[in-house]
Amino acid sequence: MKKKVLIIDDDIDLVEAMRMTLEDAGLEVIDAQSGDKGEERARKEHPDLILLDIMMGEQDEGFHVAYRLRNQSETSDIPIIMLSAVGQETGFSFDPQKDEAFLPVEEFIDKPVNPDHLVEKVKSHLGY
Repeated sequence: MKKKVLIIDDDIDLVEAMRMTLEDAGLEVIDAQSGDKGEERARKEHPDLILLDIMMGEQDEGFHVAYRLRNQSETSDIPIIMLSAVGQETGFSFDPQKDEAFLPVEEFIDKPVNPDHLVEKVKSHLGY
């Protein structure tokens, strides 16, 4: 059975590019274009991993989504990789051991992400 990845991002072109890359790597991909819809899909379909954008309807929407996903019993165990251009724009860097309380995700990756790097990171968190 294929591992399922949920992409929560409002950039439809980027979602489709990531979908093609991940499907070519043998993964099932589902998506949502807002935080609320992403949370709903995560609860309903319980994906194996979530790729989450920060800036969607609100500048920090992804942060709020990550907190809510971590604090719901149905989704608290799903690994989250946060994707954003915020790091390039602000110099933000993420250390999962130091910043877990601030940003409860497994990894933070700057956009645009190289397709091979994306597949490597996703598969790593899925245990491949």
